[in-house]
Amino acid sequence: MRAHVRDPYVRQAKKSGYRSRAAYKLIEIAEKDRLLRSGMTVVDLGAAPGSWSQVLAGRAGLTGRVLAVDLLEVAPIPGVTVIQGDFREPQVLERIEAELQGAPVDLVISDMSPNLSGIVASDQARSIHLCELALEFASSHLKPEGVFLVKAFQGAGYPEFLAAMRRTFAEVVSRKPEASRGRSAEMYLLGRRLKAGSGRA
Repeated sequence: MRAHVRDPYVRQAKKSGYRSRAAYKLIEIAEKDRLLRSGMTVVDLGAAPGSWSQVLAGRAGLTGRVLAVDLLEVAPIPGVTVIQGDFREPQVLERIEAELQGAPVDLVISDMSPNLSGIVASDQARSIHLCELALEFASSHLKPEGVFLVKAFQGAGYPEFLAAMRRTFAEVVSRKPEASRGRSAEMYLLGRRLKAGSGRA
């Protein structure tokens, strides 16, 4: 708790009005890789508590669209459409697609993590499975030149997921933002430009 309170990113998040320090992970990656622009359409999977959606709404502007999806409740954010539910369920996916009105997406981001059981092998497998589901969603909804950003934990299944990313996108890079705690095994994978045959039907 003491380390959390002293964390400069926690302090800065409170000062800037972000709901969590995770906002600075997205900000750093977005600036390095020029991810965000006015008018873009973004789907934020695993959005709670909403700090990434706050960043997205600010950068996408009034002409952009941000859809935030999570099992947990996300308090309203100006410029963000919140859908509460499990995107793996058909009715939730239908709600997302109804909001998109058939339009392809510029950016899909996923900061999803499973509820941790403390059993490392099980938690890792569930985490990778969420990554795979997010990749499937992204490949089905992105524009051909679209971008997918996903949090993945290094460990069992990670090399296979990285390989799946490389089969799906023309360019795949890994990012470890400064705001990511050093002891964490999390890594952010960024895929750009869908390969032929892996995008929307």
